[in-house]
Amino acid sequence: MALELIGGTVVETLIGELIKAILDEGKKAAEFQSVFDRLQSTLISIGPTIQEIERLNKESDRSKETEQLVRMLKEGKELIQKCSKVTWWHYHKKWKYSNKLLDLDESLLRFFQVDMAVQGFRDIKEIRLGQRDPYHFKLGPCQAPDPPSLTVGLDIPLQELKMRLFRDDASVIVVSAPGGCGKTTLAKMLCHDHQVKENFKNNIFYVTVSKAFNLNAIVQSLFQHNGHGVPDFQNDEDAVNQLEQLLKQIAPAPTLLVLDDVWSGSESLLDNFVFEMPKYKILVTSRFEFPRFGSTYKLPLLKDEDAMTLFRSSAFQQDGRSYMPDEDLVEKIVEGCKGFPLALRVVGRSLCGQPAEAWESRVLTWSNGQSIFSSDSDLLLCLQSSLDALADKGILKECFMDLGSFPEDQKIPATALIDMWEELYKLHTGGVFAINNLQELSFRNLLTLVDARKDESDVDGCYNDTYVMLHDLLRELAIYQSSQEPIEQRKRLIVDLSGGKVPNWWTQANQQHFGARLLSISTGWLSFSLSLNMI
Repeated sequence: MALELIGGTVVETLIGELIKAILDEGKKAAEFQSVFDRLQSTLISIGPTIQEIERLNKESDRSKETEQLVRMLKEGKELIQKCSKVTWWHYHKKWKYSNKLLDLDESLLRFFQVDMAVQGFRDIKEIRLGQRDPYHFKLGPCQAPDPPSLTVGLDIPLQELKMRLFRDDASVIVVSAPGGCGKTTLAKMLCHDHQVKENFKNNIFYVTVSKAFNLNAIVQSLFQHNGHGVPDFQNDEDAVNQLEQLLKQIAPAPTLLVLDDVWSGSESLLDNFVFEMPKYKILVTSRFEFPRFGSTYKLPLLKDEDAMTLFRSSAFQQDGRSYMPDEDLVEKIVEGCKGFPLALRVVGRSLCGQPAEAWESRVLTWSNGQSIFSSDSDLLLCLQSSLDALADKGILKECFMDLGSFPEDQKIPATALIDMWEELYKLHTGGVFAINNLQELSFRNLLTLVDARKDESDVDGCYNDTYVMLHDLLRELAIYQSSQEPIEQRKRLIVDLSGGKVPNWWTQANQQHFGARLLSISTGWLSFSLSLNMI
């Protein structure tokens, strides 16, 4: 069906070949499937716009404007063919090529969101100066994509989100959760819900923002979606002013604007879309919280039954011809995915059609301490991007990494972390910076703050009754990141002695010098973490 969107021009043919390569090679390279799916979705979404651009380029003799796109598509086809030759145990190559696929996807999106928008501004200028005949420009409508054919565990969140949406006092709602938890799927379900469509009718606008957003391009697409000509914006402020006028023309009809995948630091972008108008609602999906914009809906992880359903849909072929492991083995795999929808899909796809040995090997490697991130690069890429966003946040990333030193499922006293960070990072601010780091990591969904006070109105400004909880998969991410350095250079030394396991370096005759500043030892029945700066 996807290939039917593609016509016969050079660019369209290349897109068709690239989609075909994804479909063909995806069967051989299951470990890249989620990235392939993302790239395929991008290619299909730009198909109609490509047809329009190619038609206009023929009429205006401007075929050179798509040369960059042609080059990207050719390189993409070669890249996908290389991915099919990567064996499952080559983790470094999987990581390398997954990053290249994501870069290709980002480049395609940027080409249409930025490069084509700039060309559009130039074309409009030429029309107004009489240098060109007017064309009908089509940047692509803000149509909400269809949700996946199978959605699991989102029925209750959908109902809860609708209740918030239809409340008169809620103008901006932020759906927040770590990457890979289903925020985008939930937003798509909301846009296609019967009650929502009945209320907002044709005034549902869906925009994917991401990190590399272009405000002018977003506003242009909103105008185009509503059937208006694309204005010539002088600057961002002019674009926002004209958008406000457009929305006022739509009012008082109910209007819903969905801003999907908004990143930290984009508060100024959100400000541009907030207008004081009745029946105007904004839904934001993000890995982060934006307290200034009011209501936040925290999307929960999947329950055990739903997690099993989602995993089975990815791991077992419908024709029943693939290997069917015993139930105990399946439960161990699902348990290792920790309720993360992305983890369940990625791991399920990687095991689909594999022999019994592959399933048993996966369980054995996990039980022997190997991280889930070692074998599933797609999952690592998704969650790693949340850590990459901390790169310019001083010691915030280090503080998150420290959390991996504490045992699984432990309630960590907030005061212990505050004292530890004060000492480790020489803060000496009476806990102010350390507390701010706790709050910041909480806003980014990298930890959960639990208030154990019986009387919540008793606000005394201290954190004696506050605990920190870290999801198992995020804890594993912190440990995995810490383990990437040579052991003698690690800042954190995490020793698991449970089950009689002893690290190889523990028994070596020539003990090397360790530079760790944080030591964590777990025996299975006793665990403790110690800042070496304190002794």
